[in-house]
Order: sequence, then structure tokens, then C-alpha cells
Amino acid sequence: NIDLHALTGWIPERCAIRSEADFNADGLYEIVRARLEAGHVLASVATGDLSDDDAERTGLVASHAYAVLDVRLVNGVKLLKLKNPWSHLRWRGNYSELDTVHWSPNLCSALDYDPDSAAQYDNGVFWIDYASILKFFDVFYLNWNPELFKFTYCIHQKWEAGNGPIKDAYTISENPQYSLKVNGTGAVWLLLTRHITKIEDFRNNQEYITLLVYKNGKRVYYPHDPPPYIDGIRINSPHYLVKIIVGENSSDKYTLVVSQYEKTRTIYYTLRAYATCPFALAKLDPYPYTKTIRGEWSGRTAGGCENHRQTYQNNPKYIITVPESRNPCHVTIELKGPKEYQIGVDARVESLDDPNITAPFLRESSGAYRSGFVVLELNNLPGGRYLLTPSTFYPGQEGPFFLELRSTCSITAERKNE
Repeated sequence: NIDLHALTGWIPERCAIRSEADFNADGLYEIVRARLEAGHVLASVATGDLSDDDAERTGLVASHAYAVLDVRLVNGVKLLKLKNPWSHLRWRGNYSELDTVHWSPNLCSALDYDPDSAAQYDNGVFWIDYASILKFFDVFYLNWNPELFKFTYCIHQKWEAGNGPIKDAYTISENPQYSLKVNGTGAVWLLLTRHITKIEDFRNNQEYITLLVYKNGKRVYYPHDPPPYIDGIRINSPHYLVKIIVGENSSDKYTLVVSQYEKTRTIYYTLRAYATCPFALAKLDPYPYTKTIRGEWSGRTAGGCENHRQTYQNNPKYIITVPESRNPCHVTIELKGPKEYQIGVDARVESLDDPNITAPFLRESSGAYRSGFVVLELNNLPGGRYLLTPSTFYPGQEGPFFLELRSTCSITAERKNE
């Protein structure tokens, strides 16, 4: 499907053939049969690893793709007509030209096929039953006609290698993120494509990419809280396709997160959306103002969480000052520390510039303590001073930390002297 996408621009999809109970083999067959007949899809089917004995016995080539020329259901028998692109070397099992058991006059007539004539010349074309496909093949590759979708949009972007951690185990806050707003009901397909410009990169593709889908349309910080609506599988194909079906009672706002397994270098990619209903797709850019504070829990200042009242107050404290403005300020606080510690951060109002304004909160926290990373969002802050306290869960847990402050207005931050 990579080649067919390059040749035609038709949307690539990978449908693995699995033995698990939740795999709907009949449903996949019917989709391929009906849509191939309608001209909506181009299809191929590929083998995986085969032993030398199986390859010799079946006539199939290991790790090899075959074109699907036809799919037919005749008297309850599910059949596929395949072509080996080498134009020789054919299937030798059920419904091959060598099969003397299954070919009846009625079946030959329905398929306009004569096994004896086919046996005279090996052109790589053969019939095979679907049960044998499920036994000896690994995956269907489908390419869908993009004209099935009335609405499309694409974004070309770069993901710098230095943005975010190598793995997505603790945080995805710095991964590229997009908001998707769907108007109405229908299908939205999202195709993530990594740009490959060198043949060596294609031959030895070590970039495992995927697309995660969350409900709400806002920036997501933790990979599994909330859990993704659609969790992506990281594969080293240049293409990854996600399908969203939007019904009457479905969410209409989604967050899309580009993800890699062990990110090591800068990648260039395209995110393309195809939909049967109107939609809006936009990049979720971080707040424009950023400040980074480096601190340390050490000795007396490793005070632990509020459960330890006598030592909690010894933790490092920072004052952020929000200027008075017509528009309230939004501030996101990310705390990063040693992964072996459970960490958290809380905020309190120190003072407000306008004494007539009610404080937006008494205390806000990042919630449950987490390994290595937490986030606290403070929205609609009036002008004033706010006290931040980062802490580990237990006292005496020493180590460095970073506070990254992102905001919609220019703020100042300084260590509070005790």
C-alpha cells in the first residue's frame, strides 16, 4: 500500500489477519469483496514468515504481497483471485489449478475458469479460498479512493528531535498535538505520513510512529490519563491510518497526538484528514511565553508532601507574578523530576492587585503524585502573586527538578526567600 499510495494517492490502510477472538474475519472479507466490486479500493494481501517446507508445499513466497484481482462468494464459498507480481509461481492448495477435489462444473462456470487450461501456463494468477488466506497470509493492504470523502485538509510539520523525552511513558505534553472539531455525523479518517527522502531510510526504517486520539480537543499531558479514545500502534511504516466514526451521541471534539517509539531524530510529516462531513483541524500551539526554573530538593528542602506537615513547609517555593490586564492570564506549570520519585506541585494565592476581586482559588494542586512528571493548569488568573511549591511524596528524596511555566501573558518568577 506504500507503493500504491505513491502511484495513485489513494489512502493506505493495513488490516492485520489475526487469530484473536475479536478479529472479525467475515467482516473484513465482506468489506474487501463489496468495496473492490464497487471500485472503491485497491487491495493486496501479503504472507509473513513461512518455513521452507510450507513454502515448497503451498507454492507461496514468504513475506510477499499478492495483488487481489477479484473476490467472489459462490454457493457459500469465499474465494479470492490473486496474482503473484512475479507473473509466475502459484498457490498449490485448495482451489488452485492442481486441485482435483473442489472444482465443480458449476463453480468453473460461475468464475469462468478452466483449471486444465490454467495449468498449461504459469502466469502467477490463481484462485484461493479465504480459509487458506487466513491460515497462510498475514495482512491485507488496502488503498481507498479519496473521492469517497467530500472534505479534506492537510498539515505539513516538523517534529524536532529535542522536543520532549525519547519515550512517551510519562508525558506527551511536548508531542505535536492538534484539535479536531467535527460538524455533524459521519466518518473522519486521519492519515499520518512520515516523509522519507532517502532509500536507506526506507530500507531500514527505524522510526515507529503512530497517532493517538483523545476526546475533548484540548492539550493532553499524560499518555494514559485520560486514556486515549483510540490508542495507536507504533509501526515502522511511513503511513498510519486512524478512523473515527462520529454518531449522533459521539463527541465532536478530539485531540490528535503524534507519537513515536524512542524518538531519536527530527522527523518531517504530513497529517491529512478525509471526512464525509465538515470539520476543522488546527495545531494546538503551546502558550507563547515560557520560563524554565531549575531547582533542587536537598537536605532540609526535601520536605515531602503535605502529609508531612512539619517538613512540607521547607520545600522550595517560588512566586510567580501575573500583571494586571483586561484579559485574564492562563498559566500551565509542568514539574519534571527524577522518575523514581512520585512528585507534585501546588499553587496558592499570595496576593491580588485588585482587592475587590475574589481569589480564583484558595489552593490548586497537580493532583495525585506521579512518577517524574506532573502538570498544573491555572486558568483565568487576575493580576497578582501566586506561590508555587514543588515536592516529592516522601521527605528526604533529594534530586534536581525543573519547573516549566507556559503562559498567555508575560509573567515573572523568582525563588521565595525564607
